Amino acid sequence: MLDLDTVYRFLDKQNSQLKGHVEQIAFAHTLKVLQGNISIVFYDMTTLYFEASDEDDLRKTGFSKDGKHENPQIYIGLLVGLGGYAIGYDILEGNIYEGHTLIPFIEKISEKFKLKHPIVVADAGLLSNDNVKALEQKGYEYIIGARLKNEPDKVKKQILECQFSEGQIRRINKVGRTRIIVSYATTRAKKDEHNRNRGLQRLEKQVKAGKLTKSSINNKGYNKYLRLHGNMTIEIDYQKFNQDKIWDGLKGYVTNTKLRDKQVIENYKNLWHIEKAFRMSKTDLRIRPIYHRLKHRIEAHICISFTAYCIYKELERVLYKEKSSLSLKKAAELTHNMYQISYMLPESKHTKSKLLKMDDQQAELHQIISKYFQGVP
Repeated sequence: MLDLDTVYRFLDKQNSQLKGHVEQIAFAHTLKVLQGNISIVFYDMTTLYFEASDEDDLRKTGFSKDGKHENPQIYIGLLVGLGGYAIGYDILEGNIYEGHTLIPFIEKISEKFKLKHPIVVADAGLLSNDNVKALEQKGYEYIIGARLKNEPDKVKKQILECQFSEGQIRRINKVGRTRIIVSYATTRAKKDEHNRNRGLQRLEKQVKAGKLTKSSINNKGYNKYLRLHGNMTIEIDYQKFNQDKIWDGLKGYVTNTKLRDKQVIENYKNLWHIEKAFRMSKTDLRIRPIYHRLKHRIEAHICISFTAYCIYKELERVLYKEKSSLSLKKAAELTHNMYQISYMLPESKHTKSKLLKMDDQQAELHQIISKYFQGVP
């Protein structure tokens, strides 16, 4: 087992140029896998918290996506191509507004890898109206999730006047080439209703327990259904809650691309790959919690995690290509008791290595990895 000091010494040896080198390798591999076509990219951010209470220039308390609002954190921005294949990442202060991160990062990556204005796909939370205008001014096309309820009344009226049926798609033109695409699904409608009712039940319990204050009245999540009665009493606005039912099942997308409406929706759905990447990093790759304090160690920790994600994606690809029944999780579990011994020949003094006996699944995994990964014995 590795000594902790050995791990720290390894992290200390990783210089600031390592990130750029790793990104170059990741980009080259993604370009190869996607057959030279990186015309569309996907961007998202997440937070990573630290098991510490003190802040510094990088670790800041802010809005935590992990629910750890009292812990210092950092933001991680991740850019991937189709299929979730990695292109690059960024590390940012934990109290930054995530909406200010996309354009500088896209510009930096585009310049570094000579990308010619790819279509940018991102969640609605990352792009304000100002950011959308900035993307347009810089010549980028984009697909973002629309916040339909926040659209101008004229647009909302047009949406609600549409008679939607299962799977139907409607288009509403805005200024210039910009348009909103709205689709409807009954499964989404049921999910929206379920989530709203669950949120209401949670609010009702909090109101009954007297746990809510004036500061709870905001537009965050289901708190938007709260209102102040008199000077002190917090109550639920049931009329507002019931009015939201008309939006159940509707999903909107804002775009200025020349793609067909169905293509826009299909491309946006690819965002789940980046959500999966964050989920995988936080669980399977155990990127969090982070106990490091020194900035260069934090950067090395994230760089190693990014590298691990790239390897994971390649393993996923080759398992699929070889039509293996092994899942990524199962493949990882199989390695826990795969052993290799090294020994020295007494006469020649040469060192040799030998893998110990494996079961059928381990042998299959080893054969696949040996075929696609260089340097595997």
